[in-house]
Amino acid sequence: MTSSTVSAAGSPHEDATADLPVPGRRSTQPVNTPDISPASTGQPPDAPGTPVGRLAATVERLRREVRTAQAEAEGRALIELAKGILVERLGCGPAQAARQLAELAEHAQVTPLEFAVDVINQAARDRVTEVTEAFLSLAADPAGPVDESAAVRLRAAESGVLAASDAQAMADSLLEHALRPLGAVAVAIWALGPDGSLTLAGSAGFPPGEAARWRYVPPDVATVARRGLTQPGGQWLASLAASGLPTLGRREYAEGARIALPAGRGGRLHGVLEIAWPKPEEPLPRPVIRQVEALAELCAHTLETTALPPGAGPEPRVLPDVVELMDLADGLHDPALVLVPHLDADGRLVDFRIQHVNSRFLDPAGRSRAVVSGALLLEAYPMAAGASELFQRVERVYGTGEPFRAHRMRLTALVDEVPLSAIADISISRHGAAVLLIWRIEDESARLASLLQHAQRLGRIGGFEENLLTGEITWNGQLFDLYGRPATSTPVALEELAAHAHPDDAVSIGRFLRTLVHHRRPASADFRLQRPDGVTRHMRLVAEPVLDTDGQLLVLRGAYQDISAQHWTEVALAATRDQLAHTEQQADERNRLALQLQHAIMPPTQAPLTAPDLQVAVRYRPAETEHLVGGDWYDAVLLPSGLVLLCVGDVAGHGIEAATSMVVLRNALRGLAVTGAGPGQLLSWLNIVAHHLTGAVTATAVCGLYDGERRTLRWARAGHLPPVLVRDAEATALPTLKGLLLGALPEAEYEETEVQLAVGDTLLMYTDGLIERRDRSVEESLSHLLETARSAPRRLDQQLDRLLTYSRSDTDDDTCIVGIRVG
Repeated sequence: MTSSTVSAAGSPHEDATADLPVPGRRSTQPVNTPDISPASTGQPPDAPGTPVGRLAATVERLRREVRTAQAEAEGRALIELAKGILVERLGCGPAQAARQLAELAEHAQVTPLEFAVDVINQAARDRVTEVTEAFLSLAADPAGPVDESAAVRLRAAESGVLAASDAQAMADSLLEHALRPLGAVAVAIWALGPDGSLTLAGSAGFPPGEAARWRYVPPDVATVARRGLTQPGGQWLASLAASGLPTLGRREYAEGARIALPAGRGGRLHGVLEIAWPKPEEPLPRPVIRQVEALAELCAHTLETTALPPGAGPEPRVLPDVVELMDLADGLHDPALVLVPHLDADGRLVDFRIQHVNSRFLDPAGRSRAVVSGALLLEAYPMAAGASELFQRVERVYGTGEPFRAHRMRLTALVDEVPLSAIADISISRHGAAVLLIWRIEDESARLASLLQHAQRLGRIGGFEENLLTGEITWNGQLFDLYGRPATSTPVALEELAAHAHPDDAVSIGRFLRTLVHHRRPASADFRLQRPDGVTRHMRLVAEPVLDTDGQLLVLRGAYQDISAQHWTEVALAATRDQLAHTEQQADERNRLALQLQHAIMPPTQAPLTAPDLQVAVRYRPAETEHLVGGDWYDAVLLPSGLVLLCVGDVAGHGIEAATSMVVLRNALRGLAVTGAGPGQLLSWLNIVAHHLTGAVTATAVCGLYDGERRTLRWARAGHLPPVLVRDAEATALPTLKGLLLGALPEAEYEETEVQLAVGDTLLMYTDGLIERRDRSVEESLSHLLETARSAPRRLDQQLDRLLTYSRSDTDDDTCIVGIRVG
């Protein structure tokens, strides 16, 4: 403390100690001195007039003077720095620079300290200058003065940090000069260890006991500082309690805001700066965030140049320097590169220089060690910044110290604008100020050998080679498995193969050996291998001879393949084919029988029917596919009464059942017609036959009785399409009568009607196979039939043939047509 300060403080000191006894000095007061203690006067012990009160006032005044002296000392350091800049710029002496600084500050109407900081900013043009200018330009309020104390605070903090002997002094300076004006109450500086751990290097504003409990945080423990380390832009928490993250001072400032920023320098992270506020806060403005980032960079400078205080967690392990790391790389069996950071003029990390390449180095492009050693990483491997992100991985490892491992990463080297790639396993780790990059390029031959082994295993193939000169026989592991023999057993020679095969296969094996050994041509053979465990496997053996330049046989090599599954599959397929052929033969015979039965009963044409003044013609067209033999039927017969029975019908279904049911219904109708009953009654009786006597068969039918004397036709229908009447080039369908299909109900009644015919009229009865189509309705198909029937030839046979020719049916069903023409 200066003498002026002591002198100024002398009087209070004397007042404060005048009434206090001095050890070793006899008191000059009489024994009966009046009692003037606070208790006797009734004043509080620390009242201003009491000795304790005067002592407390003196202590507080001395504290203020100490803080003022510290601020003046720091301010004088900045002023002296500004004076030195003026001496260098103006070429004058210190006294003249001091006068010049005072005159310029007075002219600018600012304090000498603020003007000195302005001079330093203009001369330094560093990050603190950039942050200060950005803050002043964005935080300026047009309605009020600009807070220019930010520049002073940052420069004072920088001065305190650079002058700090350890991280603890750095934390005290940051909190006092830069963070309290922002509302912060505490700050912690964490040092990042090489294993990813965090050590509390310094703190201010937190209780000492709390700081002692948080001296060391193991790796991978989620804390606020860890979040700030892993996030590129840091971590802002509006409320610590809401985040649930543990950290220093959680009990004291649980509801307050927190920010954690990574402290890095030159591309490498050295620690984390954590700042605490007493209450929840919104995120800081960007200019203020940039101030805090500048403070974090100052912390990185101190963490880089200072050691941790004693007792601040476990001692960091001793790491080799670059020379030792080069020796370590030379002892590795994999290609390794030792990389050191390459910084630009501003101290930013822009690349890594390949400081050393070990003797095992293998370049993807085939370049030698001399070409790669000493070059920059992005110059030697420009594709490392591309899709593989190799450079970004190295940069991340250097920044955080966390190692990186990758399996089957693509390495690409650009040689004469041609990319050459290789697949490798990558290992990246930081050792002190250097990075060790190790890669193991995948061996193509080993990979292909592995693929071959898997292919042989999946295909159940075993290879062999037999040297006829030395007698040496080589088997692979798969062949021992096929033989069911241990790998330590002696391989079986080809000459001894018959002894391990089924006796019935001896002839084929002998033929195989003669072709291979005597005729010296490639050969193959299928045989049954009898293994020692009693299992018989079907094998296929393929081999070829290897001859020397003189044509002499040297080696026999080939492969066995287990074809047991294929053999039994072929056996099963053969049995299936035999069974299928037998089934197809039975089906063909069944269909042929049904077709023959149908044709026997329903010939495609019928002999002309002899009836007075009446022409009768019928046509039957079977289905195009033989296995679709249907139940369509027709009948035209002259009854004993002189009436003509005309009918067509269609039994549901196909095959022999439909054909036999058709025969039953057709013959039943013929027998019932002899009774002289009308068409309606005939269909009622035929319905009983279909329902009770044919196994619940259903069918449709049209039945008519023609009276030649009256030229009338009485008819009825059972679910069938009505007949078509062609008269004077007009074709119309007869009215649809009520009538259920045959066999649907046990008893049914059928409506009948009578049609008066004239000379030249043509009546057509048909089944649905004539008109049905899959893509049209029945009404559309019937309209097409009527159009075709209008243009009828003179002869009835020709008309029926025309109808069959121009039919558009596509259902592959049988078709029956019965036509009569009144003559």
